[in-house]
Amino acid sequence: MTHVDWRKRAVCGIAVAVFAGGAPAWAQFGAPAPDRSVLPVAEPARPTYTDLDVRNVKAPPHFEVKAPAGAPNVVIVLIDDLGFGATSPFGGPIAVPTLERLAQNGLRYNNFHTTALCSPTRAALKSGRNHHTVNMGFITEMATGMPGNTGQIPNATAPLAEILRLNGYSTAAFGKWHETAAWETSVSGPFDRWPTHQGFDKFYGFIGGETNQWAPYLFDGVTPVDLPEDPDYHFMTDMTDKAVAWIEYQKAITPDKPFFVYFAPGATHAPHHVPKEWIAKWKGRFDQGWDQLREQTLARQVKMGVVPKGTKLAPKPAAIKDWDKLSADEKRLFAHQAEVFAAYLDYTDSEIGRMLQAVEDVGQLDNTLIFYIAGDNGTSAEGGENGLFNEYTYFNGVQETVPDLLKVMDKWGSPETYPHMAAGWAVALDAPFAWTKQVASDFGGTRNGLVVHWPKRIKVKNGIRTQFSHVIDVAPTVLEAAGLPEPKSVDGALQIPMDGVSMAYTFGDAKAMDRHTTQYFEIAGNRAIYHDGWFARTIHRAAWEYQPRTTLQRDTWELFDVRADFSLAKDIAARNPGKLAEMQALFMAEGEKYHVLPIDDRALERSNAAAVGRPDLMSGRTSLTLAEGMTGMLENVFINVKNKSKAVTAEIEVPAGGGNGTIIAQGGRFGGWSLYVKDGVPAYDYNYLGMQRASVKAATPLAPGKATIRFDFAYDGGGPGKGGVGTLYVNGKKAAEGRIEHTQAAIFSADETTDVGIDLGTPVVEAIGAEAQSKFNGRIPRVTVEVRAP
Repeated sequence: MTHVDWRKRAVCGIAVAVFAGGAPAWAQFGAPAPDRSVLPVAEPARPTYTDLDVRNVKAPPHFEVKAPAGAPNVVIVLIDDLGFGATSPFGGPIAVPTLERLAQNGLRYNNFHTTALCSPTRAALKSGRNHHTVNMGFITEMATGMPGNTGQIPNATAPLAEILRLNGYSTAAFGKWHETAAWETSVSGPFDRWPTHQGFDKFYGFIGGETNQWAPYLFDGVTPVDLPEDPDYHFMTDMTDKAVAWIEYQKAITPDKPFFVYFAPGATHAPHHVPKEWIAKWKGRFDQGWDQLREQTLARQVKMGVVPKGTKLAPKPAAIKDWDKLSADEKRLFAHQAEVFAAYLDYTDSEIGRMLQAVEDVGQLDNTLIFYIAGDNGTSAEGGENGLFNEYTYFNGVQETVPDLLKVMDKWGSPETYPHMAAGWAVALDAPFAWTKQVASDFGGTRNGLVVHWPKRIKVKNGIRTQFSHVIDVAPTVLEAAGLPEPKSVDGALQIPMDGVSMAYTFGDAKAMDRHTTQYFEIAGNRAIYHDGWFARTIHRAAWEYQPRTTLQRDTWELFDVRADFSLAKDIAARNPGKLAEMQALFMAEGEKYHVLPIDDRALERSNAAAVGRPDLMSGRTSLTLAEGMTGMLENVFINVKNKSKAVTAEIEVPAGGGNGTIIAQGGRFGGWSLYVKDGVPAYDYNYLGMQRASVKAATPLAPGKATIRFDFAYDGGGPGKGGVGTLYVNGKKAAEGRIEHTQAAIFSADETTDVGIDLGTPVVEAIGAEAQSKFNGRIPRVTVEVRAP
């Protein structure tokens, strides 16, 4: 019988039984020591026995992969669409007490960069690799068939969460995801690129790029969540509640097991939804306008040492009007938009503080490594010249006017709105830089405030770090902090090495030489290259421009010495043509290496899957047959009914007493269509961006029993977004006809869904309502949606 000494010894951070004589237990059974460079860590070979009676044999030690002794908990907070010059720790006008407290007791990084866009930054952050390396050259909904842009994260780039999970961490993600390939978001999956297959034990949040904060479409893991009937519901509070509960529960059950929490609010991405009591706090705080705000912010930044003395404001884009030339109505409208945005961030930071309080309450703050990243890119200028009551007007190429916006100004931020602010505020909140989100070739699009807090390791308080760093550096930093190697193989897939460089070398040395010395940037043709203090770039298209300014071949390039020009205020290309050519050549070399080339500068055109080679579940199909209970179909997995003729045929069973409710609906309050029954009368409504509503309604109620309702829409043709004639039939007989003047050309919604027998989220038809209120009270055995060319 084998004798075992049950003293413990840590080998590669795993607590194991040690045999007399000092050899690890698995070595006695012929298994090698665990190798954390291959994940999952291989189990030791199972011993065989000759003994007949188990009473005469000692069981081998339990094999369990544990995190290295002393490995910290990790929390990554990622705010959405928030620029460098927005928050008070970086000189901005919006006080964020949670971020302030962390900064006062940790480190501020003023030379930290993102990719300039949502999905690319998130995929780069969690993989430690450049965004094109992980096929995220643009947002998932606009992926193409080209390598680097497919929107499909490769198995060869395992995310940080999976690495930590396989090394003994508990892992959880809350909030926005936006990393799942658009065609993989249906009930059919595959779920490989959903959060719970990307390393997270727990996920609670939304899968796409944005959500209605008052009525989100959420998942717990891969299961849709029913929203509570709570008039005060807001997702920011909900996701915080779930995170707090998870942290407390995890530490109650396994107090010695470290956790990784990824906390990614939908804020401050549009829609800017915030409780009205938070908005009231900010009244009058932006009346000075965006030009003075930029100047005030720069003065604070210099005084605080967040930017070097002598830094100048980069010239703002010509499209941004001078504040003093605006009308009184414009100033009143735009100032209120900024008040709502500030309130949204204020509210969000407060909830982040509540989540971090839970970490402190369970006694874990001292050994928790916190990254609070104030923006996944610069502040968004997608609100255009005037701001937006409904953000989907931007994505459908529709302009909103100041007179129309003034009529709804008092509702801004409420459930009745889906708002965004004017682009002038984006430029101001990206100070001292010139440009914004989407512009990867300017630090206004890519420079984001970062605070790192880890009391056990970082002893400096209120420190500033100036070393060049990038979002791809976070994952290597976490691995170094946890004492873990970068794996060579994960789940059987050989890994592409991480592109990032650990930032841990900066924790104790403010003057350490930069280790991240070269970095390309590219989003939709806006491109740049950084190398050893030099920065070469071209502005190819602004966020409010629907087309590039010129061809890729004819772009004008600029050159900056960022060691002397923090804000990119002075182009010195004309004086240094040789250096510019050298930098341009370096960009091309990096572009080839990381799958940036060939560059795709298309924007809204990429929403058409067939045109760009993106997989489409409905490709080649002209009809889709559904039934009641089939709900939650996001736009990219439903048949495309836009810019074409269609027919919707429903076989229903009307109960005694008359029918009521939704038969089928796509979209919601801010754009969509619905076939429904109200007080027994069948009807079809088209809601054009919440601005115009067309209804084709029968004159008489349906009789109880079986009925066939058919709506036929004959599209006018002649381009996208046109109107047409709708005809409603009941049991084969024409019941009504009407004109629909406009249709949405590009998108109904990022998170509103198509549902049979109910209208989830917000209502397409206000009189029918949404969620349980909209549920059809009969049966719907069959609904067929057919499309045809006009």
